[in-house]
Amino acid sequence: NEIGAACATGMGEAIGRISGSAIVVELMRNGMSPYEACKEAVNRVVAKHDDLTNLQVGFIALNKQGQVGGYSVYAGFNYAIKTNDTEQLVDVEYIKEWS
Repeated sequence: NEIGAACATGMGEAIGRISGSAIVVELMRNGMSPYEACKEAVNRVVAKHDDLTNLQVGFIALNKQGQVGGYSVYAGFNYAIKTNDTEQLVDVEYIKEWS
């Protein structure tokens, strides 16, 4: 309840190399928005790999203020938001198109 929460999907080994979800929460603790924290985590994954072929990783985060964000390596990653007033499918920003 102090900061928020994060989750990841994709190539588990790549996520584990950066302690993915934990680092997203720590980045939020240090002032980043959920979107910014997810983007930074994806950038850290990308920096550790010379070949991104089929290396999909995506993060979603929620902070204690209710802000939500996500980011992924490749296009096609999305998440759903449902509140009393809203139902929304969000396509996250990404670094690369599938080739």
